[in-house]
Amino acid sequence: MTVPEAVVLGDQRCLLGEGPTYDAASDTAWWFDILERRLYAARLGTGAISVHPLPFMASALAYVDDACQLLVTESGLVLRDTATGRLDVVASVEADNAVTRSNDARVHPSGTLWFSTMGLDAEPGAGTIYAFHAGSVVPLFPGITIPNAICFAPDGAIGYFADTAAGTLHRVRLDPGTGLPLEAPTVLHHHAGEGGLDGAVTDAEGLIWCAIWGGARLNAYSPEGEFHRSVPLPAKLTTCPVFVGPGFDRVLVTSAWYHMDDAARAADPHHGRTFLVDVGARGRAEPRVRLGGR
Repeated sequence: MTVPEAVVLGDQRCLLGEGPTYDAASDTAWWFDILERRLYAARLGTGAISVHPLPFMASALAYVDDACQLLVTESGLVLRDTATGRLDVVASVEADNAVTRSNDARVHPSGTLWFSTMGLDAEPGAGTIYAFHAGSVVPLFPGITIPNAICFAPDGAIGYFADTAAGTLHRVRLDPGTGLPLEAPTVLHHHAGEGGLDGAVTDAEGLIWCAIWGGARLNAYSPEGEFHRSVPLPAKLTTCPVFVGPGFDRVLVTSAWYHMDDAARAADPHHGRTFLVDVGARGRAEPRVRLGGR
């Protein structure tokens, strides 16, 4: 199989790039530098990239409608007006916990948002996965060290998530109409070898595409947890993928240079860059989040 060539998107580098999403209506990709408190927007048709400073650490967003986004931040969920940048708090989550910040997130096909928290220094067991459903925040899975790889089967009947620190990818049966669990999660896959399971997204066929932090690649797994194939990337600390483009036939992947010294950065010249790559699979539009009674 021919190895696809990754295209570097812009000159920007992220200390901790994360949380990419894509709005098909405007052909715009969004992602964050969590630790530098920046939100990036790239018009893929033109290549123009804008940077929006934030007053807090944030790690993911979902569209509510064409005018409004929901940001996942270190202290909870915040509405952002896409035209003005105005920010309004929707729900406080661990706002009084100085040890944690937000991390991974993705919207279930029903419009329920799953999002996670973790310790600033990956303190053991400090993380939790939550659901934002019908206007309320519900804790789902506490006691996770680094909650990542939140994604869903195309029909919404299965949810996936990982604990990067434990090297485990989990599956859980869901109510497709609500995105809420119907039973306790089970371990689907144990990661072995270099790197760790980071952010993930499913394609239209249900394969799980997971960035391998420290592994410079995307790994694809079947819904049964079997390794399918790997796509190399030009940055070691790859963090999260999302399908983009009019046909959802390319993947945008963020990366980082967190905790890399001068020698490590010199050996990894594309550290912190954001990439576009054709993985030979097709995705689908990211669902919009439902705000409940708001």
